[in-house]
Order: sequence, then C-alpha cells, then structure tokens
Amino acid sequence: MSVPLVFDGKVVIVTGAGGGLGREYALAFGVRGASVVVNDLGGDIKGGGKSSNAADKVVEEIKAKGGKAVANYDSVEDGEKLIQTALDAFGRIGAFINTFACISDLIHRVHLRGSFMVTRAAWNHMKKQKFGRIIMTSSAAGIYGNFGQANYSAAKLGLLGLANTLAIEGQKYNIHCNTIAPTAGSRLTETVMPPVLCESLKAEYVAPLVLWLSHDQCQENGGLFEVGAGWIGKLRWERSQGRIVRKKNQGMFPETVRDQWDNICDFTNATKPANINESVATLVEVLSRVETDEGIAPNPTSAMATAASGISPLEAVGQKLPESTFSYSQTQCILYALGVGMSTKDDDHLKFLYEGHEDFSCLPTFGVIPSQAAMMDGGLGSVPGLNFDFTRLLHGEQYLELFKPLPTSGTLTSQARIADVLDKGSGAVILLDVHTYSGKELLCYNQYSLFIVGAGGFGGKRTSDKAMSTVTHPNRTPDAVMTDTTTRDQAALYRLSGDWNPLHIDPSFAAMGGFKSPILHGLCSFGFAARHVLKQYANNDASRFKSIKVRFVKPVLPGQSLQTEMWKEGNRIHIQCKVKESGAVVLSGAYVDLHAAADGSPQILPEAGGLKSELVFAEIGRRIKDLGAEMVKKVNAVFGWEITKGGDIAAQWTIDLKTGAGALHKGPYSGKTDVTITVSDGDFMEVVQGKLNPQKAFFAGKLKVRGNIMLSQKLEVILKDYAKL
Repeated sequence: MSVPLVFDGKVVIVTGAGGGLGREYALAFGVRGASVVVNDLGGDIKGGGKSSNAADKVVEEIKAKGGKAVANYDSVEDGEKLIQTALDAFGRIGAFINTFACISDLIHRVHLRGSFMVTRAAWNHMKKQKFGRIIMTSSAAGIYGNFGQANYSAAKLGLLGLANTLAIEGQKYNIHCNTIAPTAGSRLTETVMPPVLCESLKAEYVAPLVLWLSHDQCQENGGLFEVGAGWIGKLRWERSQGRIVRKKNQGMFPETVRDQWDNICDFTNATKPANINESVATLVEVLSRVETDEGIAPNPTSAMATAASGISPLEAVGQKLPESTFSYSQTQCILYALGVGMSTKDDDHLKFLYEGHEDFSCLPTFGVIPSQAAMMDGGLGSVPGLNFDFTRLLHGEQYLELFKPLPTSGTLTSQARIADVLDKGSGAVILLDVHTYSGKELLCYNQYSLFIVGAGGFGGKRTSDKAMSTVTHPNRTPDAVMTDTTTRDQAALYRLSGDWNPLHIDPSFAAMGGFKSPILHGLCSFGFAARHVLKQYANNDASRFKSIKVRFVKPVLPGQSLQTEMWKEGNRIHIQCKVKESGAVVLSGAYVDLHAAADGSPQILPEAGGLKSELVFAEIGRRIKDLGAEMVKKVNAVFGWEITKGGDIAAQWTIDLKTGAGALHKGPYSGKTDVTITVSDGDFMEVVQGKLNPQKAFFAGKLKVRGNIMLSQKLEVILKDYAKL
C-alpha cells in the first residue's frame, strides 16, 4: 500500500461542519493529524435558528479519537472572527473548506458572500506563509442548472468563478484553490431520496477527494470535480470551432448567424480553452482573418483541421529546404552566452565570455543558432504540402546533438529536410531535421518538433520512429537543483543571437498572442538548463556535452527565476526546468547526455563549500561509527537531508539507521527514504544548537518534511548534545 496522507502540523477550517459533508471532512482531517476548526451556526435546514450543539458534538468526536479541534459558531459572513479562532487556537492556517447547507433567502449571503468573506480573511495569512489550500463547494445545480433553484444555482456557479480567479492569483504564493460539486446524502436530501440511495451516497465517499486536494503534495489548482458514490470526475470547458460571420468593412447580420448556426454549434474538432489567454487568442486571430478579407469562413483552427488546409505528408516528407550559410565570430559566441544568463560575476563563466581566456569555448547549445536560419529564412514556406498559417506555429520540442565541440568562429552550412509530418488531431507536428557542417565535416544535428495549432485531422499517422523522444525523469527527489534569475532584458538580449520574433520584445505583439508582456524564448530557457547541467556534472567542460532533448511546456517571463532539477543516471542527466516563483514546469521530458570523463572516472559533484552543516554531519558519521548498531535498534529508519543555501540545494546527505550497523552517505539515497528533511544551512545549525525550536521552524516553513513526519522525532538520538561539542 502507498504511503498514507497525513496532516500532522496542519490547521484546517471546515465551515458547515456540524453535519453532513462538513462533519465528514472535519472527522477525516482530525483522524489524519490535522488541527481542525469546526464551524457551524447550528441552524435548521432553512437557515433559521442558532445552536452550538452541532459544532461541539463534532469537536468531541474528533477529540475522542485523539485529534485536536475547536468549535466556532460565527456566521461565515464574519470571516475575520472565524480565521481568528484558528489563529488563537493553533497559530496558523493551512486549508479551509467552504461547505454550506443553507437553502433559504440567505443563499447568496451564505454561499457566495460567505465564502468570499472567509477567503478574504485568510488570504493574507496564507500569502505570508507561502502555503494555502482552499476548497469551494459548488453543485450540479450550479454547473448545469436545475428547475426551481435559480438563486441557489447562481450562487453555486458564482463560487466557481471566484475559485478560478483565486487559483490564478494564489499560484505564485503556493495557494491552490479547487472546486468540488459533490452528490451526497444529507439532512437536505434524506426527505426526497430513498433510504437505499442515501446510503449509497454517503458523505464519506466525498471526503477523500477533499483531503487529497488539501494536502501539500497535491499540485492541482483551478480544477472542477464532480464526486459522489465513490466516483470522481474532472470537468473542463469545451468550445466549438465556430464560424466567422462578417467581412471587412461590412455589417454583421442575424440572417448570416442563422445560416451558419449548424456550423457555429458543431463540436467536431472542438477546442478546450484552459485560460483567458487561450480564449482571447482565437479572437485576435479572427480579427487578423477579417482584416485579410477572409470572412464568413471557418475560424483558423477549423480551416486547418481538414485536408483542404494544405497539410499533405505525402508531398512534404523528404523535401529539402534551401541550404543556408551562417558566418560568425567570437562576438556571437559571447553574445549567446550572455543571452542564456552567463555573467562575469561567476569566475567559471569567464571561459565563455572572454576571448582572451586560455580555455575560451563556445557553449554547446549555440549549435541551435546556425540551424535556425534554415527555418527562419522562409524555407518552410517553400515546401510543397506545407501550406499553413505561420502565426499558428509553436515550437514544441528540440533535440541537439554535437559530434565535436563547436568552433568559436567560422562559416557553417546547414541542410534541412522534412523528416516526417504527424497528425495529432488538434494540430499537425512537423519534424524538421537540420545537419550543420563546417566544410564537409558534420558538427551538429538538430531536430525541431514544430506544432501547427488546428492543422490536424488530415488522416495522418500520430507517431514516428524518426522522432527523438522525450524521457520521463526518475521518480525520486532530484540529485541536484540549480537556480538562476533571468533579467528583465533577457529576451531582448537573447534575440540578438538571431531569433527576431517580435513576440519576445513588442508588448503589443505579445498582447495579440494572449500574453500580458513579451515572453522569453523557449530556446533561451533551453540554454539555461543545459549550462546548469554542464556546470553541475561536467565542470563546464564543453567537450563533455553530447546531446540534449526538451519539450517546451509553458512560457517564461523575463525577470522570473529558472530552476533546473537534475537526476543523474550514468552519463544521462534527466532534467526538469521550472519557474521558481510559480512552480510552473517550462521544460519537461528533458535530458542531457554527456560523454564520459577523459579518464573514464565518474564525475564528482562540486563541493558545496562553506557549509557549516558539514561539521555536524561529520560528527553524526563518527557517532554512527561508534554506536550505529544501537541506533539502528532505536530508530530503524532512513533519513534524507537536503541542505540549501541561497534557496538552492547545496548538499544532500543520507543517514541510514535501518541497514546493518548504520551508515552516513553524502548524496541522495539510492532507494526510498522514510523521511526527507529540507532546511537551509543556517537554520539547520540553529536547530542543532538549540537556538531554533524545530516545531517553530516547521510551522514557519523553514523546515520542510516529506514522508513519515513522526519519524523525525527520532532524530534526537543522533542530534542531541551537539551544542556541547
């Protein structure tokens, strides 16, 4: 069985917890270690009356099972009082679940405004602690409508709109908000449902979903779920391809709408917009088509989703693009290095930035630059069978392989051909192979995976053995993490290497694409991630670099921090790149392959240097050596430690007090640890010296624990008396 979810140290507020779903949530959280605030007015099913009995009874049930709970009898309209109860009793807020059962004229005040008031009261507390989980309770009546429930339906759908916006605004603070639409037997339904049906729709069949969405392991955000009877399903919006029903400089008439109605409502090849940017992007393109007088026609994605769009694999595959030439000097190598974040602040970057350095080198990922010319000089537009709208082209994936280190200057030629064309339904994928030569010598090979939005549906194959595949990273804690902050001018600097797309510099052009500001080039993030690997595992030796493969997932805004997580498996380094501020993954399924070191020995991780915790772990190693067998009997667990410095993981340690006579290893555990603790070097020293209480450090977010949190109490066996040494 998988590791159970626990909520030790978490504080959860459940509104409407005196009965039904709310009671079930409160009891479930209490059993799993959470401190629970049980809120209930104690009113009747019409919203009248007030009593403390309902909340008090649930509190007693939780305490009887060994849990912690306090009651609150305030109206949710007094959200500040409810939040203050949690702060007074437990000192913080982790999650709250809005669950109401009132069906009366107070509908909007209780359901919609009440949820808003509680959320507003908790919001700043969650922002400060950089953590929060919010669950809104909607209903099928709100999603689909129901006869005789106009006021209730309006309030419940309003909650979904509130939750969607909270999910967006809270993302960067690690505050996640999701919505559930439960179907469960309660005091409201027991008068209209047969007893057998009520029994099948127990509230306990809903609570597990609420617990998962409230857990810190759960990264779901902005989701809508129907749940009941032991079944859970996720909902999303769907939109037809639609029709443009006007022409430039002409009016729009109801008769045209009538005549195109079947097409407007046709959900064949429907799209699934996930955010407002995706929604607006289609309208921006519609305006473009109207301006070119392409009115009264399918929208762009619909037009290209048919064979008539001009996507013909039989014609395109194997076609060669015009040969391109790229001349460069050391200046372009240095400019590229600056474009992917290298700086003179780091001494080991100088070899890529100073032409007078004895080891002056060209970054390996500069290999994408000469190959771009083949695509950007209009070559794709000349290929038979590839007649598509270039404004719908997205860079999906990239593969680069070097056959020898790139020279720091020279004239290179690139030969490109269409390797394959795939039909993904919602779009077409073009695999473009580019081989780059210095004279007759092959230097590097690139494969561009280009996604044409809306161009699918032409009956082609979905996969290709010619595609360089992405690979999922190992299911364990990263072996190394490196973070760099991009500058506000990162995109402006990177574009000087040859990618002149105005999307990365012009705010008005970016807005047309649905972005609030210009975005960073995907290949710039690609360069950041590759040099992180090169530094971590190859000591910045460009000759060790063999190849890199990435999938571009989400855009990065200049000024955000790029965090590269790395897993070493032999000479392959699996990587995943995220925006540190939001946690959004920007590069996935990625890896870098390295050549073995010249002497054939494995690469040693660079020493973290300057970590005070090194002294503590040295002492722990001595104690294990002297008393290991005794410690194994007392502890019987494996502890993983991640020591951070400046927000990055600077060192990893494994304390194995489960195997043999115990052992201390520097580096991650090869198997699965029982508990992993992440803490900064400074906070670690304050904890072991008794200057910082571990519980306070945990509640303040300074000490993070994954796995069986109760085992962390056994660390006293190996950490005690350190301050006396």
